[in-house]
Amino acid sequence: MTVMTSRERVLAALSHQQPDRVPLDLGGTRNSTMVAEGYERLRRHFGVNREPKMVERMMRVVEIDEEVLARLQIDTRSVFPGGATRGLAADLGPRRYRDMWGVERVQPEGSYYYDLAGSPLAGEIDVQAILRYPWPDPDDPGFTAGLADRVRWITEHTDAASVLALPPAFVHISQYLRGFEDWFCDFVVEPKRLEALFDAILDVTMAIAKRQLQAVGRDVDIVLTSDDLGSQNAFLVSREHYLRYIKPRQQRFFRQIKDLTAAKVVFHSCGAVASIIDDLIEMGVDGLNPVQPQAAGMNPAGLKKRYRGRMAFWGGTDSQNIVPRGSVADVKRMVEKLIEDLGEGGGYIFSNCHNIQPDVPLANVLAMFEHAREYVPSWAR
Repeated sequence: MTVMTSRERVLAALSHQQPDRVPLDLGGTRNSTMVAEGYERLRRHFGVNREPKMVERMMRVVEIDEEVLARLQIDTRSVFPGGATRGLAADLGPRRYRDMWGVERVQPEGSYYYDLAGSPLAGEIDVQAILRYPWPDPDDPGFTAGLADRVRWITEHTDAASVLALPPAFVHISQYLRGFEDWFCDFVVEPKRLEALFDAILDVTMAIAKRQLQAVGRDVDIVLTSDDLGSQNAFLVSREHYLRYIKPRQQRFFRQIKDLTAAKVVFHSCGAVASIIDDLIEMGVDGLNPVQPQAAGMNPAGLKKRYRGRMAFWGGTDSQNIVPRGSVADVKRMVEKLIEDLGEGGGYIFSNCHNIQPDVPLANVLAMFEHAREYVPSWAR
């Protein structure tokens, strides 16, 4: 087979065409990069001394240096928008901050992440309180600064596929604003309040996303958005509630993306989301990330068998057991099985199931990507 460029390889996979090898992603999204302390070891291994940019404070994940990506022959490149430059966001202390939505977070001693510490719309509020809330301004220049330049740089200096990470749509943000207990109760006790909150958030995120998509034009290759809808054991809400309250709003968001770009659309949701894959296909989604294999119904081989040619999968590693605690040999066996199960006929991009944590041995990180690049599966021999 003719050797492909990275961009050709990624787009072939997302179009269910067989690439010359399975494409690799590290750092192309906010959910497939590395937590700062773990990345420190990787960049020093490659002799990279440049301090990384933090791209997501809550998860403390970083932008991977171009030199590291080139050494590992990664096929994607990130386009990470900035955040608000005005409004509610503020530092509240050495380990505490408020984000642009007004949600407060604190980093416990010894933790790599920031935990939810304050939900400004929790408790007994009415719809008017939601309407009066000081929502982020979609016209804030921080949301679009540098996006066009970044896409242009990727095109001119690499042959990789560019991935624009749009803001989460409305589910995650509403959970943080209301608090998880109130959020779940609202589906049954006060659905009108829930819908008002969903719509207020979605109006803002769609307006921000519109400006970001317009900033990059039709030059970006992949657009990714996210909303975690599954736990490890089940989908978060009933099928009835999904169809009534969530899917119609997802349709609005995905339709806008499709109207403004020719890029492939990838949706990120952790957890057990097999029950909505047909819905995602119906709404025009091309790829699903991260394929959490321990979650109910998310066995990679089973998903490939059912959705081959209709939904591409991005991720799939056992990031709970093998990646952090397995041997290099274990990691290589995991990589081989994923490529055997998911790679035939395209439709698969290899990446870690989620951000690589600091407890993952450097040897396992290197083995994961190097073996995925070099392994020749049985169906290709």
